[in-house]
Amino acid sequence: MKRTCALLSLASLCCLAAPALAQDADSIVGTWLNGEGTAHVEIQNEGGKYFGKIVWLKEPVYPADDPKGMAGKTKVDRENPDPARRNDPILGLRMLRDFRFDSPGHWKDGRIYDPKNGKDYKCKIAMETPDVLKVRGFIGISLIGRTDTWTRVR
Repeated sequence: MKRTCALLSLASLCCLAAPALAQDADSIVGTWLNGEGTAHVEIQNEGGKYFGKIVWLKEPVYPADDPKGMAGKTKVDRENPDPARRNDPILGLRMLRDFRFDSPGHWKDGRIYDPKNGKDYKCKIAMETPDVLKVRGFIGISLIGRTDTWTRVR
């Protein structure tokens, strides 16, 4: 009898915890604050793949001491390797693209663009908790890269 009660108690706890641990493909959808606290990235599902664009900047204009003489102007993608894209605004810029859901809490085969240096990297995303993402950009293999921790805004 004690064993039956213990098993029922354990089963009940598992049932309560399961929804918190379950992460479906769209659990990544939402708005996220990057690790530096300088931007919000909105992630959306488009045709089964996940994309993210910058929807808020802590500092949307260049500072007074901007080394490239753009003080007070709206930030643009000035480091883009394509000269035709260098005047595109950072707000609205798609920086995450082509992610696919791999397994609960994991998205892979995506790319991340860094507007600070104009470079594009392979990327994978892991959901640590429903409100925390580990975003890892890398060159070649995942060992050569950097992980940033993003927190959910909404």
